[in-house]
Amino acid sequence: MTKVLIAGFTGAMGQKAVRLVQESDGYELVAGLAVGITSKDPEDYDLPAGVAIYGDLNEIQTDADIWIDFTLPSAVYANTKFAIEHGIHPVIGTTGLTDDQVSELQDLASAKHLGGLIAPNFGMSAVLLMKFAKEAAKYFPDVEIIEMHHDNKADAPSGTALSTAKLIDEVRPEHEQGNPDETESLSGVRGGDYHGIHIHAVRLPGYVAHEQVLFGGPGEALTIRQDSFDRQSFMTGVKVAMDHVLDLKELVVGLENLL
Repeated sequence: MTKVLIAGFTGAMGQKAVRLVQESDGYELVAGLAVGITSKDPEDYDLPAGVAIYGDLNEIQTDADIWIDFTLPSAVYANTKFAIEHGIHPVIGTTGLTDDQVSELQDLASAKHLGGLIAPNFGMSAVLLMKFAKEAAKYFPDVEIIEMHHDNKADAPSGTALSTAKLIDEVRPEHEQGNPDETESLSGVRGGDYHGIHIHAVRLPGYVAHEQVLFGGPGEALTIRQDSFDRQSFMTGVKVAMDHVLDLKELVVGLENLL
């Protein structure tokens, strides 16, 4: 049995990951981490009696093979570093890691000869959107991104939107987009700027996770959109990660690298 620890197991995504592990043949949930919990009794969380419950990173003692992380941007770096240092293959669904932090974690994983995955999004529709957007950017260099999420999301822009911009930037011909004399009568109205690609973040109740990539050209436009209506949709990608992460030899970024 492949043993799994879930960090953030009491959250919305964490709870779905718990059910995924419990329903997947060949996997065993051995531990859960949730900062600030008041009970260490697994039965209080409808978990089997043998599951170890931790409320602090420094308390963890486990023989888990895989660390699944759905926590907070403020905790994900320390969590991932802890997993790698203790020989646990990380599957990171929490966004908010900086480029420098990712590089540091990749160097650490390489030194430990340990594979893992950082996935900005586990939804197949989002992974395909990023793939298609990168292809389209070769022909439509003028592009903007709109991402829409629930109003409890902690970071902006979303990891998916930022990853989309980075992939586009890899192939996008260098040029000046828009009016060079543009002014903002309302500060920030044009959104964030990643190497000339504007990213707009919407936060509203009722939304889950949605993204549009808008391309414009002379006399035509192209819009690529994905919608995640239920967090259960992300579990297909998490299962792919669980099935492949033990075979990885490095810490990779993007679920597409496992497909």
